[in-house]
Amino acid sequence: MITTPRAYDVLLVEDDAADAMLIQDTLAERGTRNLTQVEDGVAALEYLRDPANPKPDLIVLDLNMPRMNGRELLSILKDDPDLRAVPVVILTTSSAPDDVTDAYQKHANAYVTKPVNLEDFEAAVQSIDAFYLDTVTKLPKA
Repeated sequence: MITTPRAYDVLLVEDDAADAMLIQDTLAERGTRNLTQVEDGVAALEYLRDPANPKPDLIVLDLNMPRMNGRELLSILKDDPDLRAVPVVILTTSSAPDDVTDAYQKHANAYVTKPVNLEDFEAAVQSIDAFYLDTVTKLPKA
């Protein structure tokens, strides 16, 4: 039986329009993706806590944003029992060792620096696809 792969729901938390467009294009090239973009952590939490919205399969998160930055949002996500299992790719301008260490200590799944090296970003998403997303889509239905 051949099944059509389902579209993945991606939440992009990014305040830079050019970076958002680049990420959207990159994800679209990898297959069917439903992408929702918000501009900061407050908007991300509003989206994630609205029961009318699908829970994303992947969150791509910038660290440096207004209102609530990505560091704060990552902490909240990984402390929330309903959201902690959603894979998070950090995508940021910061290559500071403290930021990288902090992100992984808060259970980020990947860390990619801007300007975006598309090969690194695609590799990070591919590894998450293989480990998380493909597994979820292949689970037997209850």
